[in-house]
Amino acid sequence: MPYTTCTVPSGEKVSISGGKLQVPSNPILPFIRGDGTGPDIWAASERVFDAAVAKAYGGARKVSWMEVFAGEESFKRFNTWLPDDTVDAFREFLVGIKGPLTTPVGGGIRSLNVALRQMLDLYVCLRPVQYFQGVPSPVKRPEKVDMVIFRENTEDIYAGIEYAAGTPEAQKVLDFIAANFPKDFSKIRFGTEAKAAEFWDLVGAQDINRSVQVGVGIKPVSFSGTTRLVHSAIEYALRNGRKSVTLVHKGNIMKFTEGAFRDWGYAVASQHFADKTYTWAQWEKTKKAQGEDAANAEQKAALASGKLLVKDSIADIALQQVLTRPEDFDVIATLNLNGDYLSDALAAQVGGIGIAPGGNINYLTGHAIFEATHGTAPKYANKDMVNPGSVVLSGEMMFRHLGWIEAADLILKGLNGAIGSRRVTYDFARLMEGATQVKCSEFGDNIIAHM
Repeated sequence: MPYTTCTVPSGEKVSISGGKLQVPSNPILPFIRGDGTGPDIWAASERVFDAAVAKAYGGARKVSWMEVFAGEESFKRFNTWLPDDTVDAFREFLVGIKGPLTTPVGGGIRSLNVALRQMLDLYVCLRPVQYFQGVPSPVKRPEKVDMVIFRENTEDIYAGIEYAAGTPEAQKVLDFIAANFPKDFSKIRFGTEAKAAEFWDLVGAQDINRSVQVGVGIKPVSFSGTTRLVHSAIEYALRNGRKSVTLVHKGNIMKFTEGAFRDWGYAVASQHFADKTYTWAQWEKTKKAQGEDAANAEQKAALASGKLLVKDSIADIALQQVLTRPEDFDVIATLNLNGDYLSDALAAQVGGIGIAPGGNINYLTGHAIFEATHGTAPKYANKDMVNPGSVVLSGEMMFRHLGWIEAADLILKGLNGAIGSRRVTYDFARLMEGATQVKCSEFGDNIIAHM
């Protein structure tokens, strides 16, 4: 298709057939450099990617990089934060990668990252979390953290169905609840002017706006959205020899959204993977019928036969236990907000968001955008200073997704070696004993040298 804001390089398209990616030897992969530190990070990362591919395949394979635009650079060039060309390129060529993007201020697109996920229906936010030997960590045993988070990307609070306090839209929603669900409306603490005035009188405030000021958000969680996420998580766990999938939820309080996520997740396991999984829902059923000892024996036998354990954990408890008992978690499937908390909390345990990779994937259509998970850090822009690890590892995920396993393995080998050499960027150097601080570009060279 014709493009006006970007140029298509010579190469071939990645396609999908029968649910499997068809990857040519010279795939066209769209990329966005990113804002702030993005150009520095991308320059180092692209050299790492090209070196890994060249070393792995001896020139038989090569990426044709296609630059597309979003964020500040796009706004400067084209007066739009997200050109149609950019979305169309990711849609046409299926798989791509991006650096960090600025969130536009003052209306329009709420978040460029969220917009791309929603426009391409990238329903899985895939966040692997692993420890690299030598990386400074605030915990005693960071090497026990080896988890993969499947975060639902399109529903929950992050769907963005919100109405600002005091607006006609918010008032319409409040009026609808008051008229149709009065019992529920009574739970909205300050949903009427009388209740609001009562509060201000209590605190003695006189000259203040006493109208109803209630922001409203809607939390959609669907059977279809849950099914495709959990199905992807279980398939991933089985394909990669993982031991368990944990459904993380807050279903004890939000029974018909997060509680439904848990119940539907168990249904996916029993209906689609009955011969390959054992679930805590089965354990509860056996316990009720035959007693706890029988349930424990059944689970033990199932796991001994190689079945995948599908279990669940309340979100607040999970946030404690990934810190105190990380070995109990393997693959995690969870909703959008829980996944945001969990992935960043886990990243802190293994060295911080600066080396945390991420991918946004639709396993049904083949579309995927891999990305830096940190912000733009504008004060470090153009200083050749920051750690490129998040984009480097996102590229490792991308090559693994494409089936270029040898290139992905070389990137991991190079990064492990570079960190082990203690010639690292400032974020690591200031915390590692005996380290030498190097530039972003030099760290990229160090990764290549250790392949």
